[in-house]
Amino acid sequence: MIKVGLIGLGSIGRVHLDAYAQLEREGFPIKLVAIFDADEQKFKGKKHESNVVDLNTAYDLSEINTYTDSELFYQEEMDMVDITLPTYLHDEFTIRSLNKGLHVLCEKPIALDSGSGAAMVEAAAATGKKLMIAHCLRFWPEYEYLKSVVDSEKYGKVKAATFFRGGGAPTWSYENWMLQVDKSGGALVDLHIHDVDMINFLFGKPESVSALCSERYDIVSAHFRYPDGKIIHADADLSLPGGFGFAMTFRVHMEAATLVLQDGRLTVHPTDEPSWVYEHDGNLGYYREIKYFAERLLNDEAILTSTPEDSLLALQIVEAERQSSGRGGQFVQIGE
Repeated sequence: MIKVGLIGLGSIGRVHLDAYAQLEREGFPIKLVAIFDADEQKFKGKKHESNVVDLNTAYDLSEINTYTDSELFYQEEMDMVDITLPTYLHDEFTIRSLNKGLHVLCEKPIALDSGSGAAMVEAAAATGKKLMIAHCLRFWPEYEYLKSVVDSEKYGKVKAATFFRGGGAPTWSYENWMLQVDKSGGALVDLHIHDVDMINFLFGKPESVSALCSERYDIVSAHFRYPDGKIIHADADLSLPGGFGFAMTFRVHMEAATLVLQDGRLTVHPTDEPSWVYEHDGNLGYYREIKYFAERLLNDEAILTSTPEDSLLALQIVEAERQSSGRGGQFVQIGE
């Protein structure tokens, strides 16, 4: 039985709470035993908002120990912690947890800057504890299918791909941290990094990147250069006005098919064959990433699907994009 402590009960913390409840209902050997959050009102039914997920579920936390004091929280008997705090706190709580002998699943991005992210990777290596950054797209069914056909070349090689992620300004975050670039990194670090990590997962590390960003990094447009000449592009916008809501999309042009994710549905358009819609069991990436991490702990197996080194590379690519934007969009090599 894996005993879990959840650190942070904001919008993503609530989503993870859903996943633990489902796993427990299914009889998976995992139990959420404690939650830490500095805001006591979150334990009393304080309303949560998000334009990404539905947070209307009411929870009975009576059998889970809740804490606003982190020292007391860490006195709980736990095997792992799940960190869903604001980005600027990731390195502090990850390193603290690892040093206390706990395995760590930490929400993306790995950290606010690559120096802090590298310190997290080093702490995991030094303590011998498992660390995984929750890049949920690697576990999202439609993106998993895309990965499988890219790797197998079922429809030939990729010629071009476009990714988009965006929505309205995140005005609901705790003390408005998501709107503070020095705490979130803007859409560049908080949102766009999803697609950066996926592009790296699908195609490997790009040779160089080019990007243009708005002044506060809430709008991003980036290109990724690969030696075979395929054209890879990703946009993000976290400032869309009106009732747009949230969208994540992709269009991947392969030699013998076009794959399109739109409105939550992946449609495959093969050459000379009828188009068809990809279907799955309904479990999304949040649930699947938590289950994957827990299975690795139970079986004492290495984290392979989303290594902390991969997550650090995604952040380094984003930092190269920031440099590119500061240079008028010229291509910048990773780590330059």
